[in-house]
Amino acid sequence: MFAVDIVARKTGWEIIAPNLIMLIAGLLAFAAIIFLMFVLAERSSVKAQEWVKYLVFLVPAIALLMIGLIYPAIRTLIMSFMDADSEVFVGIDNYVWAFTRPEILQVLGNTAIWVIVAPLASTFIGLVIAYLTDRMKSASAVKSLIFMPMAISMVGASIIWKFVFDFEPNLKKTDIGILSAFAKALGFTDPPNWLLENPLNTFLLIVVMIWIQTGFAMVVLSAAMKNIPDEVVEASMLDGASQLKRFVQITVPMIRSSIVVVLTTITIGTLKVFDIVRTMTGGNFQTNVIANEMYSQTFRSLNYGTGSALAIILFLGVVPIIWYNIRQLKLDRTER
Repeated sequence: MFAVDIVARKTGWEIIAPNLIMLIAGLLAFAAIIFLMFVLAERSSVKAQEWVKYLVFLVPAIALLMIGLIYPAIRTLIMSFMDADSEVFVGIDNYVWAFTRPEILQVLGNTAIWVIVAPLASTFIGLVIAYLTDRMKSASAVKSLIFMPMAISMVGASIIWKFVFDFEPNLKKTDIGILSAFAKALGFTDPPNWLLENPLNTFLLIVVMIWIQTGFAMVVLSAAMKNIPDEVVEASMLDGASQLKRFVQITVPMIRSSIVVVLTTITIGTLKVFDIVRTMTGGNFQTNVIANEMYSQTFRSLNYGTGSALAIILFLGVVPIIWYNIRQLKLDRTER
């Protein structure tokens, strides 16, 4: 047994060693190239130094972009038209599979629910909290508490909320689930197993995302509200506008660009949601989403074709949102 362990360890090291050597060699080569560029910059003319500066800063960025983003994206696109082993070209079969299989259509539907509910709810709640706490004396303390979930990883937040939704079927045992305890306190003697009831479980998972993202929305929108001129607010107060009227007709229109940025940013994060679903339900009980299904197809079923097709569908969902965000920022700059 001991001899087998030694052989296994040697085999593992023999597998790792070449990759480790290549990594170190690559880092040393990269450092040498940067050092050479700096040396050339010092010894060249003033005009040439400008070009060398561009090379020093742009070449590494472009290289990392090509290696870390462009090449994987192209490779994934090619694999989405191949079979499970990426050996045989199958055309659009993987995409047909994605849009015709009932279980995958449910995955797409669940993702659509996430994308509609989570960003809108997070932005709205963050906006209301930012407005209500804007002139509070203890605003900093309140905002810090609400922003705190952003400092927790999604896996950590999922574990916390899994305890909240915990269900104990044995009535003789203590129920540690806060939601179940609250339901019993209200008179429900037999509360459901929250994470098994569909579509309730999907919305309960979305609550976790809202809890995390509300702090982000509140901080950004609160900063935007502070840029509203005091003269405008004071003029509306002199005109007799109520709090609600000032909020709807002055605050919201004047921070519209910030609301759009927050909404689109949370939407992108929601489209890629994986940790919450994976940790709390594993995608079971009809709660699956695209990112989790992509992981399952690629790394559990080892079907690289369908996994890549789902990755491309997810990518195509993100691109229009990013484009709209950039377009909106350009329009705001033009207006200013």
